[in-house]
Amino acid sequence: MNRVFQKRVVQYLVAVLSMIAATALLTPFRAHVNQTTVALVLLLLVLFVATLWGSRPALLSSACGMLCFNFFFLPPYGTLTIAAPDNWIALASFLITAITAGQLNARARKRASEAEAGRSEIERLYAELQDAFERASQTEALRQSEKLKSALLDAVTHDLRTPLTSIKASITTLLDDANIKPDAEQAELLNDESRQEMMEVINEECDRLNRFIGGLIELARIEAGELHLLRQWGTVEEIIQTALSRASALTREHQVSVRLKSGLPVVRVDERAVSEVVYTLVDNAAKYSPPGTRITISAEQEDDGSIRIAVEDEGEGLPANLRERVFDKFFRATRDGDVSTRQPTGTGMGLAIARGIIEAHDGRIWIESRAEGTGTRVVFTLP
Repeated sequence: MNRVFQKRVVQYLVAVLSMIAATALLTPFRAHVNQTTVALVLLLLVLFVATLWGSRPALLSSACGMLCFNFFFLPPYGTLTIAAPDNWIALASFLITAITAGQLNARARKRASEAEAGRSEIERLYAELQDAFERASQTEALRQSEKLKSALLDAVTHDLRTPLTSIKASITTLLDDANIKPDAEQAELLNDESRQEMMEVINEECDRLNRFIGGLIELARIEAGELHLLRQWGTVEEIIQTALSRASALTREHQVSVRLKSGLPVVRVDERAVSEVVYTLVDNAAKYSPPGTRITISAEQEDDGSIRIAVEDEGEGLPANLRERVFDKFFRATRDGDVSTRQPTGTGMGLAIARGIIEAHDGRIWIESRAEGTGTRVVFTLP
């Protein structure tokens, strides 16, 4: 409290002394300057005081300035008496102007101070809000991380252990058969057909493991931004035919229909990568639709010049709340979404990889309802 009082006293003293000093400097030139100039100089001092310290020191400075102006610059000099009526008007004008200007300046200073305080408060609230958002984002990230860990564990448990179990069982059977002595009692030797079946199981499950690990590597590249595209000019028809040729074994029990609008322009894409996307969508369509149903692949040009490619099936379809989630890593609608009791083979990485490839081409991929009946329609665009 004492410090505040002392500071205020110093401000009052400086306000008075500054007015006295200005008067002392101007008095020797009284014969060469008019009263208006003197009044303006003293008025500026009042404004400076109001700007620096507020209204009270400005009021004191105004009163001191009025006295100095009257005593030293209005005739008769050296007295507080005012002879001419117009000098009364000049003195009153100076006093009113000084007080008004000082008050206005002090009020503006106060408002500026309040605005600064408001800005500081807004910045504080914004910082708190941002901190809250960051904490919420961290919480959401942790939740998503735990969800991803759970999905990854489930995928690894199912998609690694299952083929490993099959490989282990087959190789153990073959080893046991190789170690059986021909003259052993009740020996049961495998025939050539059984050995062939065992080796085919080992070969298929090794391919399955290889696809799973390849998918993991592809996902890691996409997330790390290291998916290097080899863009070349090509036709949409060639891309689709390449994918269908590769998927011919998967679509033997389905009717495949290709509908391409005439006059489609060539596209500058990584044909291998885009063909992989079409293959993935055809593979999913074959897995999740009954045998004998139709799989339709269509392509057309949009108004903005982009190419719109769609793959649709006649399966059960997907609920609206799962259409975005199926593009998450390791998510499978039949396993995590409880869409049906059917459990087709898969790792839940195909659509995640497809989305990464399409987005790397500056395109977009999504799922929508079919125009007729049930089923799923996956659509993606290429610029």
